[in-house]
Amino acid sequence: MAEIKSKVKLDAISQEIGKIFDYEFTGETTFTLHKKPTITGEFNIGLIVGASGSGKSLLLEDFGEDEEIIWDGKKAIASHFSSADEAIDKLTSVGLNSIPSWLKPFHVLSNGEQYRANLARKLKSGCVIDEFTSVVDRNVAKSCAFAISKYIRKQGLTNVVFASCHFDIIDWLQPDWIYNTDTKKYKRRLPQPVPKIELDILTCDSFLWEMFKSHHYLTSALNKAARCFALKFEENIIGFIAVLPLPSGTVKNAYRSHRTVILPDYQGMGLGVKFSNAVAQLYINAGYRYYSRVTHPKLGAHRNKSPLWRATSSNNSNCVVNAGQLGGTWKTDVERICFSHEYIAPPTNNINVFAKEKLKGFLDL
Repeated sequence: MAEIKSKVKLDAISQEIGKIFDYEFTGETTFTLHKKPTITGEFNIGLIVGASGSGKSLLLEDFGEDEEIIWDGKKAIASHFSSADEAIDKLTSVGLNSIPSWLKPFHVLSNGEQYRANLARKLKSGCVIDEFTSVVDRNVAKSCAFAISKYIRKQGLTNVVFASCHFDIIDWLQPDWIYNTDTKKYKRRLPQPVPKIELDILTCDSFLWEMFKSHHYLTSALNKAARCFALKFEENIIGFIAVLPLPSGTVKNAYRSHRTVILPDYQGMGLGVKFSNAVAQLYINAGYRYYSRVTHPKLGAHRNKSPLWRATSSNNSNCVVNAGQLGGTWKTDVERICFSHEYIAPPTNNINVFAKEKLKGFLDL
C-alpha cells in the first residue's frame, strides 16, 4: 500500500521527549494510506469516520477536493446564491432556517451558523465535506446531519462523501456506506430509523420571548395578551410559541398562533413543525378551534400538504400588513404571500405539558 513519509531534524527537545516516553524516533515518520474502498454504482451519501490522525482527510482526497468557500463581507449570505429560491432551498437544507441570519453578512454569524452557511454553498453531487460537524456543538451536529441527509435524498444528489471524527452523527446522516479508518473496514448500510427525540412542552411567561425575538423573521413585538409555551429538549429551552384568541366577531372559541421560533442551533430537525402541531393539539383537546397564518414559504408549503391542516379561504393570498408597519392603515403587501390554515386533527391525550412552575428555576437565572 502507498505510504507518506515525513522527516524532521533531530534536536535536543525531540530526542529528550523520545527518551521520556521510551519512543524510538529517528526523525522520520511513515503513514500508510488507506486504500479507497470499491463502491459499486452510485450512492447518495458516503461517510469516512475515525479518530483524528487516522487518515480520513487523505482518503477523502481520493473522492474529490473539499471546496473552499469565499464570502463577500458586504453582501448578505443569501445573496451568494444564484436566486432567492436557491438560497431558501439550500440554507434550509442545512438547518439554517433563521431568516434574519440569511440577510446578515457571513462574519457576524455564530460559529454554528457559519458552519451551516458554508455547507449550504458546498452541497452538490460529487462534493466532499471534510471535518464534518467537528467545530459545532453535538446537538447542532445531529440536527445539521439530519437536515442535510433529507435534502440530499430529496434533491437526488449523488456521490456526496463526508469525513468526520464523530460517530454520533451516523444515525442522523444515514449514510449508504461507511469506511472506518480505525478498523480499516468498509460496509454498506441499510436505511435505519432516525433516533427518537424526547421533548417537553411547558407553559411559560412572556418575558422568555427575550431569548427568541431576535430570531423571528417578521418582528420582535409580542402581543401582551399572548399565552406562551416553551419547548424543552434535555435540559435546554429551544423553542417558543405565543398564541392569541381570535378577535370577537370572527370565529367563536378559537385561537391562532402569534409567534413561533426554534433557536438556530436546533433547526433542521423538523422541531418547529412538531412543536406548532403539538400546541395546536392542546387547543383542540380543550375544545377550541385553532388557526395559523404564516409567510414562511417552507412551513406554508408543508401545511398545504399536511392532513393535519386545512387551508382556509384566505390561503395563498397577499399579506395584509398592520398599521405599526405601514404608517397608520392596514395595507396589502403585494410582494408577500400568506398561508392560512386551520388545524383539524381530532382530540388526543398524547401531549406532554407541564405547569409554569416547572420552568421557574430556568426563568430565575
